[in-house]
Amino acid sequence: MLKIPLVEPGTVGPCPVASDALQGIKRQQTNPARWNGAGWPAFVATLRAGGVELAEGSVACGVYATDAGGTAYGLPHGVVIARNAGQVSFLLKTAQTHRVPVTVRGGGLTTEGESVAFGGVLLDMIGMSRVVSIDAAGLTVRTEAGIFWHSLAEELRRENLDYLSAPLNMTSSVGGTLGVGGIDVNSARLGCSADQAISLQVVTPSGEIVECSDSENGELFQRVILGYGQFGIITEATLRIRPYTPLRMYYYYYSSLRVAIEDLQILDRNDASDYSGILTIMDCAVNLLVAFDSDEREAAFHAHWKSRLRGYGETGFALCMAGHYALRPWKFREALYLLQRKREVFPEFRRAEYMRDKKMYDRTVVFSRAVWKHWGSKQMVIPDLATPADKFIEAVERGNAVCRKYFTHYTLYCVGIKLRPEHLPHYEMSCIPPGAEGWAYGCEFEPMIEGGIYSRDHFQSFKNAIYDIGVDMGASYYRFGGMMKGYIRRVFGDALVDRHLAMKRKADPAMILNRDVIF
Repeated sequence: MLKIPLVEPGTVGPCPVASDALQGIKRQQTNPARWNGAGWPAFVATLRAGGVELAEGSVACGVYATDAGGTAYGLPHGVVIARNAGQVSFLLKTAQTHRVPVTVRGGGLTTEGESVAFGGVLLDMIGMSRVVSIDAAGLTVRTEAGIFWHSLAEELRRENLDYLSAPLNMTSSVGGTLGVGGIDVNSARLGCSADQAISLQVVTPSGEIVECSDSENGELFQRVILGYGQFGIITEATLRIRPYTPLRMYYYYYSSLRVAIEDLQILDRNDASDYSGILTIMDCAVNLLVAFDSDEREAAFHAHWKSRLRGYGETGFALCMAGHYALRPWKFREALYLLQRKREVFPEFRRAEYMRDKKMYDRTVVFSRAVWKHWGSKQMVIPDLATPADKFIEAVERGNAVCRKYFTHYTLYCVGIKLRPEHLPHYEMSCIPPGAEGWAYGCEFEPMIEGGIYSRDHFQSFKNAIYDIGVDMGASYYRFGGMMKGYIRRVFGDALVDRHLAMKRKADPAMILNRDVIF
């Protein structure tokens, strides 16, 4: 069934990247204008003379026509597979000379068109997917930035080691994640993935290969981490790691978002668990995940904190819900949907090949492939809000009301992010909301498409409604860029955006690197 928002016939709204993007938009222009191709032949000739392999044509370029969002579509003029920093450097120097846009792609999991090329050259980082070295004693790993997190995890596991914090979808690339944040169910304790970076090898927009960290070329490091690909291409990264441990997970069920979030924040403030987060089936079945790496911390939780949680166990919640729907027979379809989702999703967290003695031995699979098997589709529309701790409940409740208005079924993913005071410059224009102290909190609002057909306008109107909440509350967003560019100045203010734009122009004179993402 075609599901579209009601629109007055003949009405056309403003372009969503224009200054009035917050007004009601009846019709969307979500894709930027395609680059006109001026200078392309000379650019290609220079690249090939320098030994850089570039693929052109519909077959090579068509693979990259969209991203995981499936809403923005575009084609590059040609594709280069990244091989090493020297090759990337030569590419960017040549692109600056000929003013050819360069769009960088990692896992392609963007949802706002950030990794879609609207002309120019697309640089696919998948060719730089090797682990350079592992320092087991110092608990660090040096890796090329095109590697996917699940591949890095497999390399580390051979040494009985593990990553610290990674995005929920492990088919993200390391470099792409460091550029946007990366949030895990242990981020409330360890910070986001970007916080785990010790140093980087970066190719600047002008083609310089630079090693940077907080102590070496610190200004570049501050701009590249959480910089949304504006100030350089990460080609290698040194990350903090840890000894590998299995984990034991507990599930607490709520019918109230507010109560579940309050309990989540209590756990985070008191460092009462190693992992914590919320996954919901609409707002009817709210699941608080609590997990532990060690028997000692698990025992401390049972002794001091378990009794304070107001959630139910699985059996108790089932009885509660049965009574709820027995008194509301007109909601039987909703009850059947909840039961169906439980039967489909919950066994994935307890599959025998991942479990031993009730402990999860492969969280990489469970928190990535298993979860996204049930949440992903041809289109993924995942607007989000990131707020300080004290504003989070209001933000989630308001966002939940928007979800109920636009979609029959949806899920929310809520998690805390512990902030590192020494990294405040990294957070300046990022998913970390201004004014957050101690912890920030993020919620992703994801419709369950389930084979339904929605117009692109419907999706964009839904996202705009979520973004409006963020502007109203002074929050930030994990996914900003591409199709929501009109919100960036509303969120961060002209002074901050203009300052970063000035830095961008200085670093990228021809404005060629990921030029349609933010500025």
